[in-house]
Amino acid sequence: MKFSEMIYTRPDPEAVKATLAGLTERLKAARNYQEAREIFLSQQAESRHIHTAATLASVRHSIDTRDAYYDAEEKFWNNFFPELQAVQQEWTKAMLASPFRKEFSQEYGEILFTNAEMELKTFSPAIIPQLQKENELTQAYEKVLATAQIPFEGGVYTLSQLSPFKTDPDDARRLAAWKAEGQWYKDNQAELDRLYDELVKLRDEMGRKLGYEGYTTLGYYRMGRNCYTKDDVEKFRAAVVKYLVPVADSIYRRQAERLGKTYPMSFADNALEFRSGNPRPVGTPDEILAQGMKFYSELSPETKEFFRTMLDGELLDVLSTEGKRSGGYCTGIPDYEVPFIFANFNGTQHDVEVVTHEAGHAFECWLNRKRIPLECIWPSMEACEVHSMSMEFFAWPWAEGFFGPDTRKFLYSHLASALTFIPYGTMVDHFQHEVYAHPEMTPAERHGVWKRLLGVYMPWMRLDGEIPFYSEGEGWQRQHHIYSSPFYYIDYCLAQTVSLEFWAMIQKDLKDAWRHYMAYTEQGGSRTFTELLANAGLESPFDEATLRGVCEKAKAWLDAYDLTGIQ
Repeated sequence: MKFSEMIYTRPDPEAVKATLAGLTERLKAARNYQEAREIFLSQQAESRHIHTAATLASVRHSIDTRDAYYDAEEKFWNNFFPELQAVQQEWTKAMLASPFRKEFSQEYGEILFTNAEMELKTFSPAIIPQLQKENELTQAYEKVLATAQIPFEGGVYTLSQLSPFKTDPDDARRLAAWKAEGQWYKDNQAELDRLYDELVKLRDEMGRKLGYEGYTTLGYYRMGRNCYTKDDVEKFRAAVVKYLVPVADSIYRRQAERLGKTYPMSFADNALEFRSGNPRPVGTPDEILAQGMKFYSELSPETKEFFRTMLDGELLDVLSTEGKRSGGYCTGIPDYEVPFIFANFNGTQHDVEVVTHEAGHAFECWLNRKRIPLECIWPSMEACEVHSMSMEFFAWPWAEGFFGPDTRKFLYSHLASALTFIPYGTMVDHFQHEVYAHPEMTPAERHGVWKRLLGVYMPWMRLDGEIPFYSEGEGWQRQHHIYSSPFYYIDYCLAQTVSLEFWAMIQKDLKDAWRHYMAYTEQGGSRTFTELLANAGLESPFDEATLRGVCEKAKAWLDAYDLTGIQ
């Protein structure tokens, strides 16, 4: 079925709550495992219906945030989900207290109960008003960004549409684009400051109501971190500063030499990797998707069937249009057993990364589409990002079909960007830990923290005030996750470390690397992150030797890469 044909109906809140409450009481009264199992499967079916409706409303709202109908539906779900959590919590308690826990674990895995215990730590009816307000504030933030209209060179652009100008080879034009974007953020900064200040204080209040020191512990539980701690993340951040920042610094120094610039460079100059321009895809959006079909058809039988399903079902919305939410994501539509990819093509290499990165998420969802329980179709977030970031590297043998004459540029750029990204992503995480440890900070103090951390994690950025917003330590406000998914961003860094393991495997033997990838991906969310890795023969990013090892291999490859003829 095509996405446009999927029918959305707003559920009756009281009927849904009554149904789930009834199933909870039946589970408590179950006389044997077979009876309890049937009730559990009924609850799963109801959950799939709820999540399908919510996803359809959310995606259609993302596609056009100006649509009054789906704007109202998004507001409905923002209010209904917190109310629903109260009913779902009673179901979770009944599952944890079930005399048939052993049988459930044997059939569906202990992860079902590991995550259920964590889920109980994230909610109380006492925080329903705060959860509803949190949803309202994050929706308001997304709307501010989605409705951006930025004047530039006689035209008006959305944030996504302006992006290609920010990597233009012409120095003056590129700088002007960065200044235009920065000025838009400055013009809207009062609202961005207000929204985040309210979110931080609101989340701190929720954490304290649940008995925590503030938000950080609650944030870890909400992210489903079931196999590592804040201390583990701090050690990873320290390893990034020790091993990766020097490697990234050397990459930018070479870039400055190529561009004929003085190191450290401005944000605008750091965005240009080659004097002749950054690698850009060849062809129209349809041609890029067609090359994606070729890639997945030749990679494996499973990926061929998967991507054909995506194209036939019109399950990719990739064009950048007015009123569309910025960014990109992948989600699942449970009742139809399909994923959906949302993106904003803008003529940059990002367009190809949508076909590889977001489709990496989608392939995992599709491969595990029949998995029970519903919550185990996806693993935890850092584990999910391994699927996507690694799939980007599996596309290397097909890069020429995507990039044509820019293929050599792309291969260098992609690996270099994987390495330089990790310090940025780690800085995002460090920033959030500081913010939630000190919720009383003013907006100006938060900007100061970001500016200080730029000096630690990204010393290649020149902070001279040339570009409004970015050079003043305020660029964090463009990062959606900081507003909508606190503590998410370190997941990308952990996953990128694992994806670099896959990159090294691919250089030796593509087929063997793919076997490891399938062994990892087929597990869905049936294990914790570190268990998924171990079962697939992969090393943990929390082992300092892992980060050191991938840094050494990738740096050696970049140092030896022949850039002859590339300006």
